[in-house]
Amino acid sequence: MGGGSSSQAGAGEAVAGVVVAGEAGTGAQAVQLTRRLRPDVVVMDIRMPGMDGIEATRAITAESPDTRVIMLTTFDDDANVHAALRAGASGFLVKDMALEDILTAVHVVAAGDALIAPSVTRRLIAEFAARPEPRPLPREPLGVTAREREVLTLAGRGLSNAEIAARLHISPGTAKAHIASLLTKLGARDRVQLVIAAYDAGLVSPQHHDR
Repeated sequence: MGGGSSSQAGAGEAVAGVVVAGEAGTGAQAVQLTRRLRPDVVVMDIRMPGMDGIEATRAITAESPDTRVIMLTTFDDDANVHAALRAGASGFLVKDMALEDILTAVHVVAAGDALIAPSVTRRLIAEFAARPEPRPLPREPLGVTAREREVLTLAGRGLSNAEIAARLHISPGTAKAHIASLLTKLGARDRVQLVIAAYDAGLVSPQHHDR
């Protein structure tokens, strides 16, 4: 389903295996259509008339936890990146990306992964750098183990499961299991929120984001 003017195909059309279930012209309409159609992925324009894309995303992720939201913006340094991810967005892309890249993002997010354009990632890091000192990650009641802290730190730096496994000398399956456990314990929807949790906990700093 598309939100705002960002749709690349009309309702019912299929492009590269992506079927557009519906189109909305406002944030409120996007929420209503999502409630009715229950799409796998919503492509949301961050700047929507009336209810903006962030507010609409917050409503959609609260009402439809199985629906993923990709935010589209004209600006790769949009000040709302952090707020959009906090609202539950699973992806954040810029509109000047090629259509095939946007469609790839839809497939990635639909599969349960998270995706953020590199330029937006830099902006997100800057947002964290400007925030107050991070809050320590409490050991209880989250029950995060020492190994899971290591995994969370590496996930916060953007490493994939395979890269985490290689770094910690564990199997990819074990790395995946740790990620799944962290998602549950931290109440996170996806890896984007794990990155946020890692920064909030002070496990990752902008200076140490690079792999």
